[in-house]
Amino acid sequence: MAGETTGRTAVVPFRQFVLKVHSRCNLACTYCYIYAGPDRSWRTRPPTVPAATVRQTARRIAEHARTHRLRAVRIDLHGGEPLLTGPDPLLDQAAAVRAALPAGCTADFGVQTNGTLLTADIIDTLGATGFRLGLSVDGGTPGLNRRRVDHAGRPSWPAVSRAAGLLHDRPGVFAGILCTIDITADPAEVYGSLRALDPPMLDFLLPHANWSSPPPVTTGKGGRTPYGDWLCTVFDLWWDGGPGPRVRVFTEILGLLLGRPSSSEAVGLSPVVAVIVDTDGAIEQVDSLKSAYEGAAATGLDVFHHTFDQALAHPGMAARRTGRDGLGDRCRGCALVEVCGGGNYAHRYRADGTGFRNPSVYCADLERLIRHIAARLKAEVTPNWRYPHTT
Repeated sequence: MAGETTGRTAVVPFRQFVLKVHSRCNLACTYCYIYAGPDRSWRTRPPTVPAATVRQTARRIAEHARTHRLRAVRIDLHGGEPLLTGPDPLLDQAAAVRAALPAGCTADFGVQTNGTLLTADIIDTLGATGFRLGLSVDGGTPGLNRRRVDHAGRPSWPAVSRAAGLLHDRPGVFAGILCTIDITADPAEVYGSLRALDPPMLDFLLPHANWSSPPPVTTGKGGRTPYGDWLCTVFDLWWDGGPGPRVRVFTEILGLLLGRPSSSEAVGLSPVVAVIVDTDGAIEQVDSLKSAYEGAAATGLDVFHHTFDQALAHPGMAARRTGRDGLGDRCRGCALVEVCGGGNYAHRYRADGTGFRNPSVYCADLERLIRHIAARLKAEVTPNWRYPHTT
C-alpha cells in the first residue's frame, strides 16, 4: 500500500506523472535550460508523443496505482510547449489515463504553458474536462518579459497578456504562475505586476545553476546573497500586503518551520514523488537535472520495458529519496537542514567527482531567506503567545 514499509525502507510511490506531449517550443527564452543547456536529448525525440506511447504510459500509471493502492494521482502534460498539439490530443491523453486507472483512483490534470497559444475556446474546452492551466511568465509587464521571445526574436508578451486576462476570467481553470527570477529586475515591480494578474498561486524559481555552471550573479562570496535579498524583499511585500496569491516557496518554508513536511523539491527533505515520461516513452528524473550535464536526467528505463517501481529503485531516483542521508557532510550538520533540505537537487552539482553531494550553489541565499522568514514568523507569533494555565 502507499507508504508501505518493506524491511527498514519505506516505499513512497510516485504520485505525480509529468508526461511530455511535445518536445519542441515556439519560444526561445534566453535562459532556457532545456533548449540552451548542456542536454540535447530533445533533438532525437519525437516532436509529439505517439498515441501508443500514451496508452502504454497510462497502463504503467494504472499498474503503479494498483500496486500502491493510490486513491489519486496528478498528471501534468508538459513540453516544450504542450499546446503546440492543440487541445484535442490533450483531451485524448487524459481520456486514456482515466480509462486505465483502477476503480477508486482519480486523476487531476494540469497543463503548464507559455500562454502564447491560449484562446478562450481552448481554456473552456480543457476546463470542461477538469484541466487546470499554469502560466509561465517573468512578470506582468512587457519589459519584465524581455527574455521570453520567439525564434525570430519577437516578444511573447502581447499574446501572454491576453492569455493572463482570459485565465483571470476563468479562476476555476487558472492554476497559477511560475516565474524564474531575473536578478536584474526590481523585486517589488515583479511581485506587484504578477499580483495584479490575480493568480491563485505564484512560485518564484531560482535560475537553474550549479557549482560548475554558476548563477548569473555570484552568491556566497563576501557574504553576498543577491537572490536571498531579492526573495526577502518579495516576502515582506507578500507578508505585509494583505490577501493575495499563495506564494509557494514562502508557504513551503513557513510550513517546514512549523513542522510540516514539504511538497516541493526546492526545500525540505520529503522524498521526490514526481517522475517524467518523455515523448519516446523514456522514464526520466526531473527536467531540472538537464541543467547539470548531458544525460543527468536519464535512467535508461522506458514505459515499454520497465515499471515505475523499477524507476523507484533506480540509483538516481533513490539518491533523491533518502532525506538527510542523501546529503553531504556540510548539509547534514547544518542547523537549517530540516527546512532547507540541501536546496534543489540540480543546484548541488559540481563536476569534480563529488556530483550532487554538495550544498546548493544558492546555499547562502537560502539561509538568508529561511532566517528572514523565521524571524518574521517569530515576531508575529511571540507577542501573542499565551502559555496555558497549569493547575
